[in-house]
Amino acid sequence: MEVFLPIAQVFINPIEILLLSALVGVLSGLFGVGGGFLMTPFLIFMGVPPAYAVANEANNILATSVSGSTTHYLKNTLDYKMGFMIVIGGSIGTALGIYTFTYFKDIGKIDTVISLAYMYILAIIGSLMLVESLGEIDKAKKNIIERRKLHVHYWIHGLPFRMRFPKSKLYESIFTPIIIGLIVGFIAAIMGIGGAFILVPAMIYIIKMPTRLVPGTSLFVTIFVSVIVTFLHSINYGSIDLMLVLLLVVGSILGVQIGQKLGERIDSSGLKALLAILLLIVGIAIAYDTFFAEEIQNEINKVTNKDLNFFSNFIKDFSKDMPFFYGLFSIMFAVILGISAAFIRRFISNLRKKYFVKAAK
Repeated sequence: MEVFLPIAQVFINPIEILLLSALVGVLSGLFGVGGGFLMTPFLIFMGVPPAYAVANEANNILATSVSGSTTHYLKNTLDYKMGFMIVIGGSIGTALGIYTFTYFKDIGKIDTVISLAYMYILAIIGSLMLVESLGEIDKAKKNIIERRKLHVHYWIHGLPFRMRFPKSKLYESIFTPIIIGLIVGFIAAIMGIGGAFILVPAMIYIIKMPTRLVPGTSLFVTIFVSVIVTFLHSINYGSIDLMLVLLLVVGSILGVQIGQKLGERIDSSGLKALLAILLLIVGIAIAYDTFFAEEIQNEINKVTNKDLNFFSNFIKDFSKDMPFFYGLFSIMFAVILGISAAFIRRFISNLRKKYFVKAAK
């Protein structure tokens, strides 16, 4: 069973998309990292053109970030002031990223740039994670307890214009979160990822935020960055496909919930090594797949003249005739799905607690 994507102009298997997005969601929930750097390559392997894979995964990340951020809002584990400072830098970085994206798209090299970017990023992240996880496993076997310095100062800590952040109990230069946000926004615009793999370590080791505030604040920042990326990709390139987004969001949200529950019960040190190996394998696969980009494009061109059903025609015409409103609708679509998932999860959680309390009595 295959479904034709009216915007991306390719056939995909919806069951495969749901299963893959759910699997990536489990990994995201288990390790606390965004799944964009895995899901975007998977979409490319399934025949979705890289430029469309980036845009639609960004919209998917928006939905999952809204869902997670809403949960943290209800738990009061967000530092809004710090988040807005990072968002300022993220907005600038996203604009620069879109400008770069447009340049390479105009010269016909954007697919190659995206593939090479993922190849290098996955190779670097996978190698670092593998070394770190193997080190943790070795220390655990030898019962070695490593003592780390509580405060390590870098050049970025000497920047001026310091500001107090009461929630995080920090006195930090405003340029520190802005610079970090700029880097995250630039990467998100080009690669369609939330940037959590950069943002989370930066907030912990550079900004020195309390760990309990990091996940929620990271998701809060990702919402704004993803909104900008989704909107600009939609109005500039018309690359958001709501049929694909729906499949990605449903699978990802279910997977994240499962991953978070598993993360509370198992030690992820050994699994982190497996994730690192997976990243390296995907990076190698992208490098190999890059050499066959022309063959894939030819395959895509063969299906562009297929007849579309009413719903597909509606999506295609809506995107073409009213790109501004289509972009807004894509954003609202993802936000509503994300908030709904968060409240459904809270409702089920409260129901479970109530049930167990009654059972205990």
